[in-house]
Amino acid sequence: MVGYTLRRLLYIIPTILGVAVLVFVLFTVAGEDPVRVALGQHATPQAIADLEALWGLDKPLWQQFLDFLGQIVTFNYGDSYFTGEVLSEAFASGALVSLSLTLPPFVLGLGLNIAIAMMIAYFRETWIDRFATATAVISMSFSYLVYIIAMQYFLAYELEWFPINGYAQGWDAIPYLALPWLIILLVSIGPDVRIYRTIFLNEMQANYVRTARAKGVSERSVLFTHILKNAMIPILTFTIVAVPFLILGSFLMERFFSIPGLGDLMLTAINNGDFPVLKGMTMYITITYALFNLLTDLFIAAVDPRVKLN
Repeated sequence: MVGYTLRRLLYIIPTILGVAVLVFVLFTVAGEDPVRVALGQHATPQAIADLEALWGLDKPLWQQFLDFLGQIVTFNYGDSYFTGEVLSEAFASGALVSLSLTLPPFVLGLGLNIAIAMMIAYFRETWIDRFATATAVISMSFSYLVYIIAMQYFLAYELEWFPINGYAQGWDAIPYLALPWLIILLVSIGPDVRIYRTIFLNEMQANYVRTARAKGVSERSVLFTHILKNAMIPILTFTIVAVPFLILGSFLMERFFSIPGLGDLMLTAINNGDFPVLKGMTMYITITYALFNLLTDLFIAAVDPRVKLN
């Protein structure tokens, strides 16, 4: 296990280096000049030179790239071009806000969707199964944006059950997050229930299930004692892979509800051409996703004795 983990960590290094080269080329070499974006077309040569020196853009490209690699290693991506905020602090505070938005409905949805999928699997090939599956497909047919606009209009604007947008610190944020939580939960039901239902139905065809039924074990006991335990391996694998996206937050949700998470930070950086934010967020996503992929493999090996790490 230790040797495999070390090898996988070493394999991550070329991936990160390759992404770093691509990001540097896109945002530094081929991208628009941030100095001219900030100062406008009528900026004086002296003003341009001063701002390039301030941002370190007057250095040779090879030195800028080495500085960028140093930022990746130290997780210190400098300051924002447009707000002057220290990016390490902005990323940390934004990640906490994004988690406050995505984590509660994710945890609640995990339990709820597993329960619904188990019920559907228990009543497979009945009207309950067909109705639930059709409802899941219909719910998936609507865009995420449709859910946001419709529920924001009817529940927040017309009925005034929730604030339309905004955010507060601590427990005061709950009224502002309640409607986004509800939307995220509803959006997740369709795809998650279909995936979990398929997992449960596949497990129901396994040999150990046939053996349990042949021994006279009740269908309910087979489902809750045997099938659920083995089905949780792919379900939790799917869950772990989704964790980096929880930290990143929801771009649309944060923008429509004025929630200052990482998604909103990145969209603002795109609109402003704030390259340090974009470069830092891209590398942050890459590293986080690579590490959680490794954790997924280690988790599978830990809970499933059939899996061997080579």
